[in-house]
Amino acid sequence: DNIGDSDSVNNLLKDDDDEEDSMSSYSIHGSGGSGEGYSNDDDAAVTDDDLKYLSTSSTSQQQSQEDDTTKKTVVIQERQSSGTTTSRLRRPSTRRMVDEIGNQLLEAQGNARLEHDILRKSLNLDAGNIAALMMQQDDDNEEEGEDAGEKQTERVLERIHESTRKLRAASFDGGSGGGGSQPPEIEKEELLDYEQHRKRMVRQVLTMVGVTAILILLVCVALALGTIAVGPPRQPVGAYKIIEAQVGQDFWQYYDFYAGKDSAGSNGYIMYVSEQKAREERIVNVVTETVAVGDMIEIYEDGDPRKEEDWLAEDLAFLDELKRKKLEEEEALEKEEAKEEEADEKKKNHGKKKKKTSTTDSSGTATANDKTDQAEDSVTEEKKATRLLEEVELQQEQQQAQQQLVSGSSVTSPEISDKTKPPKLEPFNPDQTSDVPEETFVVISSTPTPEGPRNSVRLEGRRRFNRGLFIIDLRHMPAGCGTWPAFWLTDEANWPVNGEIDIVEGVNYQDTAKTALHSTRVCRMDEVPEGSKTGTWDTAVGIPDRKTGIPDMTFRYAQDCFVYDPHQWINQGCVASDLKLEGRSLGVPLNQNGGGVYALEWDPVYKHIKTWVFSPHGRVPSNLRDALRTATNEDESTRVAPDTNQWGLPYGHFPIGDGTNCPAGHFRNMRLVINLAFCGSVAGNRYFMDCPKQFKKFKTCNEWVESDPDELKEAYWKIRGVYVYEREWQKQWS
Repeated sequence: DNIGDSDSVNNLLKDDDDEEDSMSSYSIHGSGGSGEGYSNDDDAAVTDDDLKYLSTSSTSQQQSQEDDTTKKTVVIQERQSSGTTTSRLRRPSTRRMVDEIGNQLLEAQGNARLEHDILRKSLNLDAGNIAALMMQQDDDNEEEGEDAGEKQTERVLERIHESTRKLRAASFDGGSGGGGSQPPEIEKEELLDYEQHRKRMVRQVLTMVGVTAILILLVCVALALGTIAVGPPRQPVGAYKIIEAQVGQDFWQYYDFYAGKDSAGSNGYIMYVSEQKAREERIVNVVTETVAVGDMIEIYEDGDPRKEEDWLAEDLAFLDELKRKKLEEEEALEKEEAKEEEADEKKKNHGKKKKKTSTTDSSGTATANDKTDQAEDSVTEEKKATRLLEEVELQQEQQQAQQQLVSGSSVTSPEISDKTKPPKLEPFNPDQTSDVPEETFVVISSTPTPEGPRNSVRLEGRRRFNRGLFIIDLRHMPAGCGTWPAFWLTDEANWPVNGEIDIVEGVNYQDTAKTALHSTRVCRMDEVPEGSKTGTWDTAVGIPDRKTGIPDMTFRYAQDCFVYDPHQWINQGCVASDLKLEGRSLGVPLNQNGGGVYALEWDPVYKHIKTWVFSPHGRVPSNLRDALRTATNEDESTRVAPDTNQWGLPYGHFPIGDGTNCPAGHFRNMRLVINLAFCGSVAGNRYFMDCPKQFKKFKTCNEWVESDPDELKEAYWKIRGVYVYEREWQKQWS
């Protein structure tokens, strides 16, 4: 590399006051004008010899920089006239040259000598050239010889080094797009432009944000106005409307008869038959019976104070009674423990008395300790007598309360005067087309076969449900050893994914109503509101460990609906058990009371599944009774809509849906099923426990059923009707 002309060097030698201008104007330009100044040819540029020649031919050492320019112009013109200038000159980028020099200086890492060498080689300067240049710049320098030239060279290099460094810094600050530094005026203009540009960008951003906010606000306003104009969304939250009234001869049109063996999971000892065969064997039938006076119920007219019912108050009183009994049991347990501790203490004291007696004198005089013990014993006897009297009084109160519940008198019923008109006696749900007190029933039973398994019936509903109110009015249900009847909801093709709900299910001699839910994982009933039900949960105790087979005797409630929960019986599910009518709400006791009414409310919108049982029919809430009586009325305006809020508390409450531990999607797309099975995986497995008398003669449930005992004549359904309601769709915000 070399310097094309002396202006580049002269600019580097300017005073510090003009360094910024020199950096901005520093360039390598050629003898040919703009764009032409650097050439690799020796004769294409002003060389150092030319500078020497011009400097020695001058009559004065104090010539101005303009004279040097004139001299160089003369030389260039002479060379152009002699034809020594090349036809095309190339000029490298000043920024690139400065960058290369700057990078080499950075690599020197502060070594001054090395930096000087880099500058000499890069600018192609020697001592003679530097001396000549210094003669033009420094008029007061009178030193001569090699020492003077060397010092001048050092000074020039120092100034070149400083100027080059500033030039490089300025070129770096100039940005990646323009390359090189700019004059102060240009830099100020650029700063002003940048500041204006920044402010303009800020205004644009703020404008965009404002416009966006306004648009969002307009959209929200439009949605609000649209929502107000359109109204709330449609939801199934209205009053209940009858969907299916399965009564009389129309009962069968809502079901299909399944023919074949029982499912592998149930494995009942039966053979389900087709509708044709069932009719041939007369195990399905529709009968109309005159209702006896003893089977009628009391109907009170409107305005009669006895018609006013407060089932909720009665149920709350029942819950209070349960709490009182629980407290009494706890107190009794504490008393029992205290008595045991007292007895132990007496034994210890008795031993001490014997030791004291042995130390008394021969006269046999009683000591003061003996008198004290006698006084304590008398006080204890008085306390025992007082406690016994209190317990007797409590038992009498409990018996009176129980008799009130059984007789059907409400806890809050007002006193009736002698002048009150007596109630009417009518069938619970009489036929509307008959002038006599009659009721029509659907009868489903079974028959024995020579092969052993009994012929039976399984009805599968034709409609699928995802919600609803399901009611069955019974006068009799299958009961007895080996029986396994059920009225339930299921989707067996997708079991247990779509769930199962057992509304009524009897096993052998069970006498208490239970409702069970079966599902896949993540469906627990451990957050049921207190005071929301009159029942309790079934228990799961003695579950064999899956690895060791050792029974787990930990007391647990069956609150997990998952069919394979390891801490419950297989397919036990979450099971609610009735307490209010405990021992009288299923099987033989229910039949003795003339049957009853079961209801299940499946409402995902209101996030629950609830179950009720009412028996006898005189204990059915008037709203429910009137709804069943008017369900088949042709005039819809005369039908009474069932209102579960008037029925009191359910015995089973299962929270489902958002905010619970059981998503509502566990139960969907199910249909009603009514069937009568025998033995199998439930009744058969419990046979030896539930039927000890039969077990002595027949070692298996199948042998017992195959013997066709007279007891199985009680294994039949007698159904007044099945009623399915769904809430009407209406607009509502929540």
